[in-house]
Amino acid sequence: MTLTAAQRRARQNRSTIFVEEGEVVAVDAFPGDQFIMRIRAPKCAAAAQPGSFAHLTCDESLPMRRPLSIMRAGDDWIDVLYKTAGRGLSLLSHKLPGDAISVLGPIGRAFSPQPGRPNTLLIGGGVGIPPMVFLADRLRRDDGEWRPFAILGSEIPFPFEMQKSRFDVPGMPDDVDSAMPLLEEWGIPTRLTSLRAYPGCFDGYVTTLADAWLHELPESELGKTEIFACGPTPMLRAVADLAARHDLPCQVSLEEFMACAVGGCAGCAVKIVTPEGEAMKRVCVDGPVFDAATVAW
Repeated sequence: MTLTAAQRRARQNRSTIFVEEGEVVAVDAFPGDQFIMRIRAPKCAAAAQPGSFAHLTCDESLPMRRPLSIMRAGDDWIDVLYKTAGRGLSLLSHKLPGDAISVLGPIGRAFSPQPGRPNTLLIGGGVGIPPMVFLADRLRRDDGEWRPFAILGSEIPFPFEMQKSRFDVPGMPDDVDSAMPLLEEWGIPTRLTSLRAYPGCFDGYVTTLADAWLHELPESELGKTEIFACGPTPMLRAVADLAARHDLPCQVSLEEFMACAVGGCAGCAVKIVTPEGEAMKRVCVDGPVFDAATVAW
């Protein structure tokens, strides 16, 4: 029997998405109504890849799950970062260690760095920061000669205590030296941006700072560079334009409202340019990671 393209895509997701009764391990609160929750979910953790997400039940009174990007994955746990926007995530913020939580995941196409482009520029905005952290963690553990550099932006307080970076980065203004402690601990240079005048942060957009860094790269190194990004749509569109100007490959993780998150409802469909023409693709299972050049912005 010859399978259609849709049937082949459906089959590739079989045996990769699990439903399991997870357990809240820890919840850390941060300014701006932000929370990082660690959930014991061994099946999801074992299969999670940078860019994939989990669909979580927020409360017994709320039938619809909420999709959250996976920020880190350990032997039997995952970390998720969320901001209490809406009733569902507000209910989720009341969970305590030891509480049960239903986990559906991991879901979605992950980032796929090219070995021939070890200079990986990771750009995260707001709740788009978690996939960049996960990707950075995976790259540092890989045997390749990866050289990641992360630029993270937020218009509310960052969900971590900022610290001064110990790495000199070409193209960065002298007064822009705030960094994410976890990435610095991993040996990954970081710079932060915001329009809120946070100390040590660049007063502007992530793309402006990224452009400054790219302009400092020698032509030989620019050819070994790839961009990865996750964040609000206007930011991703600007990152796609930046990549096009520098003729660089770029992978973006799109954010869309989701209902089922497993491809059934098609409520998260976006327009993607394919070799056959424009087509509607589901962010949940056809994405969330897409080639930025194929997105019909």
